[in-house]
Amino acid sequence: MEITVKTLYGLEDVVAGELGALGIEGVEKGNRAVTFEGGREQLYGANYMLRSALSILVKVGGFYISSRDDLYRGALKIDWSSLMSENDTFSVTPVVNSPLFQHTAYPGLVVKDAIADHFRTRSGRRPSVNSAHPRISVNLHISNKEATLSVDSSVLPLFKRGYRKLQAGAPLNESLAAGIIMLTGWRGDSDFYDPMCGSGTFPIEAGLIAAAIPPGFKRDFYGFMNWRDYDSHLFMKVRERYNRRIRPVTVKIGGSDISMRAVRAARDGVIKAGLEGDVRINREDFSAPFNVNRSGIVLFNPPYGKRIVPDELELFYKSTGRVLKHHYVGCDVWILSGAAAAMKHLGLRPSSRQKLYNGSIECTLNNYKVMEGSFRK
Repeated sequence: MEITVKTLYGLEDVVAGELGALGIEGVEKGNRAVTFEGGREQLYGANYMLRSALSILVKVGGFYISSRDDLYRGALKIDWSSLMSENDTFSVTPVVNSPLFQHTAYPGLVVKDAIADHFRTRSGRRPSVNSAHPRISVNLHISNKEATLSVDSSVLPLFKRGYRKLQAGAPLNESLAAGIIMLTGWRGDSDFYDPMCGSGTFPIEAGLIAAAIPPGFKRDFYGFMNWRDYDSHLFMKVRERYNRRIRPVTVKIGGSDISMRAVRAARDGVIKAGLEGDVRINREDFSAPFNVNRSGIVLFNPPYGKRIVPDELELFYKSTGRVLKHHYVGCDVWILSGAAAAMKHLGLRPSSRQKLYNGSIECTLNNYKVMEGSFRK
């Protein structure tokens, strides 16, 4: 199978590294995607184990088109009966960048007709379209004159781990959080602390990494479970193989927030993730830091200014910089921020900077080696 792992901008190398750790070879990196060839065992393992992925697609057909009829005929030739039956429901999600179609939704309707007609000509019956809760999710991608049809083996996005029930503010995407942690180079072998943890995504994902708990451990559904060739025994074997790697957490992992509502949400997530006793969440002001081991890392995601006026945001970042210089000397500090102008007021010079996106917000992941005195000295 030709398999495409969808991810976020800037995490392509992380996904490639995760696939390599699973023993998957022939990985090729693209834009917000990584591809490889494999069988069902690799497909099941990737869905269960990839921390920084969003979804995993399996290609079922690809062809060149110059008209609506070409798209219909190409989709009609695919053996949809090997994937689904007339009793299934399905949806088609189009991603179209082509001068052939003025309305990007229209090609999706063409493919829906082709799938329905594929079954109607064989049995006189057709599967129903259900865009909200389909059993089979089809992805259509058209770039200029090249059309690719895939089926979504995840359906429910992979960042939905199953541990988040309560939310505080705008929670960080779990796949982005895990990817950022891996970008720092942290692998659960030193202490970890998030002093502005919100609903706790960073410390919880750090706990899962440190304990080697698969990100899919709490999930009970993947799209491939509705496919006609689903092998439940093989998936159980894959799960058991990776579950045997779960280990005790031997480092300190913590987070804190000034909001009690956020602390409650974070603590709830810690319990639901099975990390009670391994991840500590406290209600604290940023200026009263957790006891950080200087061999560990500090990672946090401060406000971007969406609900703070510019002058207050500037003061907030100045204050943050002062706290870092007074309380975090010797620490490896990483900050994800979408407030580029405000970041200049930290008074710290980053040793590295990488562009990422938190939703639609362009951000940078900045690394600071906090030292005593001025940077120049």
